[in-house]
Amino acid sequence: MKFSFRPTEGAFYELFTRAAQNLVRGTELLNELALPGVDVQSVSERLTEVEHDSDQITHELFKKINSTFITPFDREDIYRLGSLLDDVMDHLEAVGDLLYLYGLTELPALPRELHEMVNVLDQQAKLTAEAMPRLKSMKDLEDYWIECNRLENEGDRINRQLLVRLFSGEYDALTVLKMKEVADELEAACDAFEHVANTVETIAVKES
Repeated sequence: MKFSFRPTEGAFYELFTRAAQNLVRGTELLNELALPGVDVQSVSERLTEVEHDSDQITHELFKKINSTFITPFDREDIYRLGSLLDDVMDHLEAVGDLLYLYGLTELPALPRELHEMVNVLDQQAKLTAEAMPRLKSMKDLEDYWIECNRLENEGDRINRQLLVRLFSGEYDALTVLKMKEVADELEAACDAFEHVANTVETIAVKES
């Protein structure tokens, strides 16, 4: 039987879980942009509120690290995981913000691939939220990081298709520039989810 001097401090796992649940809220809000007659300003404002809550969670996490003598796993890994979860939320907020500020939802239709990318992010968010509570036992996590990495590859494929559409001549040059910026944030969010999964894998390997 393995014995560990590590404490089973529940506050860290609770903060990771809350941060991941906010990512689900973020992707659900982005999915609202596909609905007819959606209030884009409202979606953007609510995304900003979720992002502010995520920032607060990150501050709580860092404060907890600095006031805890022995952490459940490596202090550096706790910092990294908390920071990466916050990075994902920043990218999700940027997507909603850019779509609103650039007025892109006023187009006759957003590219199909953009909605497909949001769907991939939604799947990654739900996987991440389901995985965070399992950090406490370090069990049943492998399927999470494997599937999250698979989804990142799917996101890369969709992003390439989106770029092909943007440069096909279907949109005017200014709209292409605006949507390319949105596409970059979508891809960055997808990559950031993979970075979270890779960090969880690293932690699990260290603690096994």
